[in-house]
Amino acid sequence: MKGKIAFEEHMSIPETTDEVKDFAGESADFNLFTREILDLDDMRLKHMDDTGIELAILSLNAPGVQSILDTDEAIETARKGNEAMAAAIERHPTRYRAFAALPMQDPAAASAELERCVKELGFKGALVNGFTQKDVEDSAIYYDIPEYREFWQTVSDLDVPFYLHPRMGLPSQSKNLMDQPWLRSSPWGFTMETGTHALRLCGSGLFEDVKHLKVIIGHLGEFIPYNLWRMDARMEFSPRGYRGKRPLGDYFREHFHVTTSGNFHDSTFRCALEELGKDRICFSADYPFERMQDAANWFDNTDVITDEERLQIGRKNAIELFKLDMD
Repeated sequence: MKGKIAFEEHMSIPETTDEVKDFAGESADFNLFTREILDLDDMRLKHMDDTGIELAILSLNAPGVQSILDTDEAIETARKGNEAMAAAIERHPTRYRAFAALPMQDPAAASAELERCVKELGFKGALVNGFTQKDVEDSAIYYDIPEYREFWQTVSDLDVPFYLHPRMGLPSQSKNLMDQPWLRSSPWGFTMETGTHALRLCGSGLFEDVKHLKVIIGHLGEFIPYNLWRMDARMEFSPRGYRGKRPLGDYFREHFHVTTSGNFHDSTFRCALEELGKDRICFSADYPFERMQDAANWFDNTDVITDEERLQIGRKNAIELFKLDMD
C-alpha cells in the first residue's frame, strides 16, 4: 500500500545516541544502527520510499530526556532534539512531522516546551519515553500523580496526542527480572512497564479531570487489549485504590489509540481490532529498532483486514488523529 503514515519512528542526536545500545540489541550492527538513527535524509527516506511510507512523524530516542537526572540539562537536551527534528521537517516538508521531546522532570517546563513546539514549530503532539528519573539515579516518576494534572491540561488544551513510549524499568524496581536481563528489554519489560503506566493513568481519575486527552501506545496495545475483559471483571471484586468513576476498559477504549509498531502478527492484530475497533488502530514501524520492510510487508499483505480497512488504518486514522493537511 502506498501513502502509509508511520509515527513511532525514532531519531537521535549526539547527546542521546549512546543510550540506545541496550535497545538496539546485542545482535545488531551498532555502527549501522547509529547511522540509521542519526540519519534524517537519504537513508531513512529511501527506506520510506521502498516501503510505501509517505510521511513519518519523528520522535527522540528512548530513554532520551527521561533518563537525564539534572533538570536544566533535560530542558536543554529536549530543546536540541526538537530543533533537530524541526530542521529535518524544513529540509523535507512533505515527508516529516514531529513529536516534541519533553523534560518531564519539570511539569511546567514540559508544558512550555510542548506549547512552543506545537504553536511555533508545528509539531503534532508529544512522545515521552516512559517514567522520568530526576536528581537521583534510583528514581522513577510516573505521570498519574497530581503534580502532572496541569501538564495534562496543557496537552488537552492544545488538542494534540501524547505518545507513551517504552523504556526499560530500573533494576532496583524490577527485582523479579534482575537475573534475567533479556526480560527487562523489549521481549517483556517494555510491555510490562508501558502497559502498567497506561493502566495507572486509567485508574488515577485523570480522564475524569481532563476529559479530552488522546494517548497513544505502541505494539498493538502492550498486551492490554488481550486482557481488558478480565481486568474489568476482576475490578468488580478488587477495586481498592482505583479512582476512576467508570470501568477501566471504558477509559482505555475512549482515550487510547494503539499502533502496529513492532508487532506484526495477525492474531494479535485481530484481537486489538475486536477489542478496540478499526478507528483506534494505526500503522507504524518502530524504525530503526524494527525494519520498515518487515512492518510494511506484513501490513500490506495481511488478510485480517479489507483493502478499505487497510487504507483507514494505514493512513486515514493518522490524518484525523493529527489533523494532517493531507487527502
